Amino acid sequence: CDPLDDINADIDSQESYVVGDANYTVTTKDYSDLKLNFGSFSNVDDAKTMIPGLLTKAYPVWGKGSSVLVDYKLYIGSAPGVSSFTGATNYALANADYPGAGDNAIGFYPNEDSDDYLADILAAKISSPTEGQNILVKYKQYVGEPVVGVSNYYDGDFQTEKTLLDYTSVSVLGDQVWVETPTYGAKMSGYASGAKVNEDWLISTEIDLTNQTNVSFQVNQALNYASGQLDLLKILVSSDYNTAAGPSAATWAEINLSTKPAGNNWTFVTSEDYDFSAFEGKKIYLAFKYESTTSVAATWEIARVLLKVPGVEGETMSKEAFYTYTGGVWKASTGVYFISDADFDSMGEGSGQPGQYNNFSSSISPDAYLPTFLKVKYPYAMEKDKLFVIYDYYSSSSGAQIRGNLYTVTNGVWLGHQSTIDTSLQFGHDGTTWVPDNTIKYTLVRDDYTFIGTALETVSGYETPSASAKNYGNFDRRVGNAAFWSDEMLVKAMDVLLAKVDPSAAVGQKYLMTYAIYNGSAGVESISVIKNAEGKWVANI
Repeated sequence: CDPLDDINADIDSQESYVVGDANYTVTTKDYSDLKLNFGSFSNVDDAKTMIPGLLTKAYPVWGKGSSVLVDYKLYIGSAPGVSSFTGATNYALANADYPGAGDNAIGFYPNEDSDDYLADILAAKISSPTEGQNILVKYKQYVGEPVVGVSNYYDGDFQTEKTLLDYTSVSVLGDQVWVETPTYGAKMSGYASGAKVNEDWLISTEIDLTNQTNVSFQVNQALNYASGQLDLLKILVSSDYNTAAGPSAATWAEINLSTKPAGNNWTFVTSEDYDFSAFEGKKIYLAFKYESTTSVAATWEIARVLLKVPGVEGETMSKEAFYTYTGGVWKASTGVYFISDADFDSMGEGSGQPGQYNNFSSSISPDAYLPTFLKVKYPYAMEKDKLFVIYDYYSSSSGAQIRGNLYTVTNGVWLGHQSTIDTSLQFGHDGTTWVPDNTIKYTLVRDDYTFIGTALETVSGYETPSASAKNYGNFDRRVGNAAFWSDEMLVKAMDVLLAKVDPSAAVGQKYLMTYAIYNGSAGVESISVIKNAEGKWVANI
């Protein structure tokens, strides 16, 4: 037998890890990596499940006996009532809803007060409303006096709305699909670590042209990486499309535009007004058909699509208002405010400011802007005044959303309800992985020995050890000595001390108690205790 083999085997069998203690704060990147898009944990159980992976990454060589106190954000809930607004149904006024519909007006005239009309419009359009139901009404108002000219009879503004609107995305081939973007409108690309084979359609809902004449079509779009094969991308129109049958069952006519992107840059190009007279008197569907191959996978972005007719021409402003169904009628909601595009613009239109894309996001926090905005808008607000503030929000993972919060005037400042709290969890390494551990580490100080000695000096068997602890500020661990503290006696001592230090500790709370000893020379030892159901601190074995 080679003695070196035994030596090497002994070395290999020894534990080779670091024992450490640390504090760790979960970062914004950590939440993103864990796909927690709201920057917090939904509940404590999720935190207990997910945090160990972060600790393994942060402390790869730490092992049994290590502990880390982790600070993190815990979601405790939105302000009561806010969800009734953020989850409200949207109703966007159709052209036919406006009083000037006979003129092909696409908004309220400057002399028309929307509040005089919206309740009646909702009563006619919303079937079977329920008491307390909220509706977010979206409408347009002319700015300045409109004139006879051209009206945008149909306006599909993907870029402003940051959604796919009411279009349906139909994937025939491939894994890539049409998506909304915060900046560029509807987007489709068949490239994913290489060009992939795809066929994807983006199809509108029915558009009624039965009473329209002199209709023209216009689109604003950008196209890159097309490699000269523009025939893979088609704008189509059909009057017999059936959603159940799918696009292949319909008859489609192609719209061949003269003014369109070259296909090799990101420049948005607005097309000419394309004659749509062939579709007058019909109900139609618009479609954007995308195809890609293993060699060509273009990126196609649609910002806006218009159908124009003779009518009222003029600049319009998009507006929103909440209405609540109460007592059998629709009424303008009170105590709530929707942040408009103009409001976002007033907060700054530069890079990284709310008005750049007219929304808040993870990098543009509402709380960084709304307290100032509300102070300016409501200069005479009183202490404790409350207001639900609802706004557009863009998440890189979830897309466009409606979010909001309850703001309250507190010491003269509009403060938002805090839906998260800063809290912490302790984790310990059990030799295999990190596990939640509520252990509190406590090191005895000089007065603690005096307290223990005084509390136990009249207890039989503790007289001499107690006197020694009071006198020397340590526990005598010399077996056979009259002042000797056994393990059982030390547990008793910790029970006495913790009853004073943490009297309200919950059952199951653990402490790691570190104390000074004398065993012929000065030293330090530790003992783990836990509070049992009887309220006593016992050895945690």
